[in-house]
Amino acid sequence: MNKASLHNEWLESDGLGGFASGTVGTFRTRRYHALLLAPLTPPTGRVALVNGFEAWVDAPSGRFPLSTQHYAPDVTYPRGIDFLADFTHEPWPRWTFRGPVGIEILHEVIVDRVDGSVLLHWHLVQAAPDMRLLVRPLLSGRDYHALMRENGAFAFDARVARGNVTWRPYPGLPAIAALTNGSYSHDPVWYRNFDYRDEAARGLDHIEDLAAPGAFGFDLSRGDAVMALRTGDQLEVDADALAVRIREQEAARRRSLSLLSRSAESFIVRRGNGHTIIAGFPWFTDWGRDTFIAMRGLVLARGRYDLAASILLAWADTVSEGMLPNRFPDHGGAPEFNAVDASLWFVIVAHELLATAHPDATTRTRLLGAVTAIVDGYTSGTRFGIRMDTDGLLACGAPGVQLTWMDARVANRVVTPRAGKPVEVQALWVNALRCAGVRHAAVADRAQAAFVTRFWNAAAGALYDVVDVDHVAGRVDASLRPNQIFAVGGLPYSLVDGEMARGIVATVERELLTPLGLRTLAQSDPAYKPRCEGGVAQRDGAYHQGTVWPWLIGAFVDAWLNVNGDDDAHRAHARRRFLAPLLEHLNVAGLGHVSEIADGDSPHTPRGCPFQAWSLGELIRALKRTA
Repeated sequence: MNKASLHNEWLESDGLGGFASGTVGTFRTRRYHALLLAPLTPPTGRVALVNGFEAWVDAPSGRFPLSTQHYAPDVTYPRGIDFLADFTHEPWPRWTFRGPVGIEILHEVIVDRVDGSVLLHWHLVQAAPDMRLLVRPLLSGRDYHALMRENGAFAFDARVARGNVTWRPYPGLPAIAALTNGSYSHDPVWYRNFDYRDEAARGLDHIEDLAAPGAFGFDLSRGDAVMALRTGDQLEVDADALAVRIREQEAARRRSLSLLSRSAESFIVRRGNGHTIIAGFPWFTDWGRDTFIAMRGLVLARGRYDLAASILLAWADTVSEGMLPNRFPDHGGAPEFNAVDASLWFVIVAHELLATAHPDATTRTRLLGAVTAIVDGYTSGTRFGIRMDTDGLLACGAPGVQLTWMDARVANRVVTPRAGKPVEVQALWVNALRCAGVRHAAVADRAQAAFVTRFWNAAAGALYDVVDVDHVAGRVDASLRPNQIFAVGGLPYSLVDGEMARGIVATVERELLTPLGLRTLAQSDPAYKPRCEGGVAQRDGAYHQGTVWPWLIGAFVDAWLNVNGDDDAHRAHARRRFLAPLLEHLNVAGLGHVSEIADGDSPHTPRGCPFQAWSLGELIRALKRTA
């Protein structure tokens, strides 16, 4: 295996908001890499409980490791990677280790999407005598954004019933259960100074200590070793039977899904009696804007209309003063209504569901009620200066508040404030008016006419990014950004056509298109940042100043087909030229997934979340459009 591939990451979601994840090389590079990372208040309140394990095999020819750890100051030990011969993430993560004298061991991780149990399985490929496996789990019991250091409060105490064990590291956290077909030996010890290199690269704390209460022993000569990790203190469980159930259940579920569908399902989780979408793994939760954009590809494009209705209904009851929350805090508290576009995206997706699925009368009534509340609230005016102006366009913005999807800030400075009338917000607003029905048709016509007149920048052959900047009539922002593409594609109704539309698409293609999506700012702009790297302030300062966002490829492909021709030949060309590089990207970074962002300059190194919902969703939607 090549060295670069060892840093690729795998992810297994539990359908509740928790997940297991790590690197191909088995060493942890993020604070988020863990085997049992569970939500206390699904899908939020995530805590890391079992971060990893030490594993080694005792054979007649000697001992060799199946795990790899990286410690400060740059020590790698043990080196299971030296025995790693193969890896695949299909149908779930599977590692093949080759030890001395032809010993071959297969290790698998399978996550149960019913209750969140994580099955670890080791199989001796060829029977051999006197083969013993030893596994020592490494525990924390911390918020998944935090790190743990050695402390006297950690409780090593164990409850043991044959090979089944539970620990409860801290009060207020659920018990951790390890259900096995082996034997347990209690031997508390701290492992100190694990070094997470990706956290260091992001300018964050990156050193952690983990607790190891004891070790499990398995006789591989007599059969496979299994360990199921889960929350709770139930010990009267047959580990072998549980392992068979999880394997058969997950194998059947995955056989019915394509690779992209399996990846899509990772983001769909339960919230209360309904569903929602996790914006990205490992550190995002469910955000309004991301949910509605992502679900067009993750759910609607795959014909999962039941899930689409469940997601939209779960959000429909949260409308407040015409706005939907953009985020529910991870540890409770009031929802955050800090997005001008989240509510408008809800209207678009509700319209698409109602037009394609024809749901029952109750669902239709509730969704239309939410749509009406949103459009009426925006028309009359709501939080943060969001209101329909006299020209029919939508104004928005208040000092110190970032309301559009370009929402980065450094300390108290909003990097791209975009107060006034942002271009994609107008496209969403006119679409929302048209989706809301004939009662709003006249206003939509007036707003669209004003849009065509006010946003066209003839000198650049493109649209202004914002007009009436800072609510000053006539002030414009001519920054060349991708937001204008939504006036031509990506939404049910285009706002421009003809030569104007062709000019916009040509300019965006020439100045902003990369193999992994669209840049957020033209390279010729003095504010352009070629790479999104470094500490928090440096990364946030580059986040929307040239960084590539793959999710924008969906709207671009729509727009390109709208102006060049939506026939078989053009669809095949679009798929080959614009989507093939993203399909190749499925094999790097987050395996089977599309990254959140990438550097603006070549080689467009993937950055941010390696598993991003709207990036994958818009790829799926674009693939359907070009099929």
